[in-house]
Parts: sequence; C-alpha cells; structure tokens
Amino acid sequence: MLLTVGCSPEPTESENPEATQGQVYTCDLDPDTGKPLPDTCGTRSSDTGSNSISLSELKKLPLPAYFDCVRENKGLLIAAHRGGPAPGYPENTLETLQHAFAEGIRVFEVDIAESRDGVMLLMHDNRLNRTTTGDGYVADTDWADLAGLRMVDDDNQRTDFHPPKLTDVLLWAKQSGAILELDRKPTTSFKNIASAVRAAGAGDNVLLISYSDDEAAEIAAADAGLMMTAGAKGSRDIGRLEARGVDRTRLVAWTGTSSPDYAAWARDIQEGVEPAFGTLGRKGERLDDQYWADGDGSEYQDLVDNGLVLLATDEPYRVAAALKSDDLAREKCGR
Repeated sequence: MLLTVGCSPEPTESENPEATQGQVYTCDLDPDTGKPLPDTCGTRSSDTGSNSISLSELKKLPLPAYFDCVRENKGLLIAAHRGGPAPGYPENTLETLQHAFAEGIRVFEVDIAESRDGVMLLMHDNRLNRTTTGDGYVADTDWADLAGLRMVDDDNQRTDFHPPKLTDVLLWAKQSGAILELDRKPTTSFKNIASAVRAAGAGDNVLLISYSDDEAAEIAAADAGLMMTAGAKGSRDIGRLEARGVDRTRLVAWTGTSSPDYAAWARDIQEGVEPAFGTLGRKGERLDDQYWADGDGSEYQDLVDNGLVLLATDEPYRVAAALKSDDLAREKCGR
C-alpha cells in the first residue's frame, strides 16, 4: 500500500494554480524506500481518506515535539528490536529497516559497533559468526572486509545483504522520516555516534540508548540536543538526570522489561516525559511470548490504555497489525 504524504517543496499558489479550497498537494511514498515518488505529486481532494496528508500537515516536527504529539494524542510508537528481522531479512540491515518501514513500522532499535579502522556499522554481537558469513571479532576487522560479508537471517539462511554503515542508515532515516534508537556497543563511543549524527543532519531521527545515569550524562555531554532513553520512573529520577545535564524535553523514560509499571508511567507523563517499556527478551521468557500465548495479544492494548508511548518489541509486525494506536500516531503527528 502506498501512503500518501506531502512532497517537498510544496508549490506556491502561482506554481499550482488549480489548487482550490478542499484540495491538498500530496505525493505517494515508496513503501520500500520511504522516499516520495516524484511522478505521483499533485493536487488532490482533501477528503481522499486517512492516508492522504497534506504537506503542511506532514512537515516534520522536531523529534521532541513529535514525541509530545504522540503522547498528547494517546498514540504508540512501536520500536522494532534489532531493526525488525523477519524470514529473509536479517537483523541490523538497511534492507530489513526498509521492509519494516513498508509494513508501517517507524522506530527501529539498532546496534552500533565500530570496525578496527574506525568505521561505524550496524552489528549486535562482538563476533561475526552468528549474523554474518564471517568469523572473528568486529573490532579486529577492517571495514573493507566487513563490507564484503553476507548477512544471515534468524533461520541461518544466507542473504545478499551486507552490513550497513551507520552513515548510510542515518541518511535513509533522514529521507524517510524513520526514527533510529541507537544502542552503542563497547567498540564505539557516544561521542563518535553523536558526531556521525550531526554530520548527517539526522538529529531529528535519532535517540541514543543509555543504561545508566553515567551513560545518560555522557550522551548529554556529547550532544545535549540529541534525544535519549534513560531510566526514569517519576520526578525524582527525572530531576536526578537533569542534575547530570540531561534536558527533560529530550528524554524518553525507560521503565524496563520485567513488568509494566502503570503508576510510574503516570508520574512520567505528569512531568511531560514519554514512558517507554520493552516486551522483548529471551525467547520463552519475554513478555512478547507471554502476551501472544493465547493468540490475541490484548495485553498490548492494556499498555496503550495506561499511557505507554514507546514500546520496544521482538514482535513489531504482529503488534502493529493488532493495534490502532501506531496508526493514530502517524495520522496525528506524521512520519
């Protein structure tokens, strides 16, 4: 399905003389790449349906304002863990992100490592043998050798996809409107990642993941303008992070993966901070498996009803199909 979105730049009145009241200027979005299709741009009736969004409505909000919009409209952002792997689509590849984007996913948790010669790439493991046709350690391998490897999917099937550079993924996110949650691996640094984000001009497409107050402070020091996730369950935690240099307007409050804490989410929301929670984890132990055990996944709706804004999951496609809140987020806030 093609999602109808506004192209840039929007024509002026003189360039688009046929536009009248009740019409909008729109373009179709390529579901595989997330890019506007130039030949589809034109003036259409404003009542063409929920997938018709005018350019003025779609203009990208700054990322903090976008999260505020989703929270205020009681929408949900579904974050695909490791980019949303599926049969034939390995984790942490650009092609997998494009596939998931075409399926309606807009947020992607991906892992950032660094090669021996200083090139940042998407890769979760320290070793190459599980997800690629290579062997050895990422940190001991130069980019030229990494680039030639083939990625392997979760069924251990070799694909034609290669490990992607972070810079290429950032540019795709900027073009498509996708949001990347960047999980730093020990082989690289927040400083290096922040530098790459700035160079790509992708600050409104990125959140950095922190696992401690020290890491949150390190992110803030690397670039105070970037959004991040950090552990916070109310005003006390938020205040503690602010004392470490974290801007609350650029904070998403991570609340764990063990059990939903509705009271904590309410406290975060009262502070104007969006709560995040994960149903991901080890197979057989994760909440994703528990929630789908009876086949209906109704527990995900309970999360939404209690104010959750960002959900990290190993089942992004099933959750997106079961819920309307992610559609609401796109309808009200764009992307």
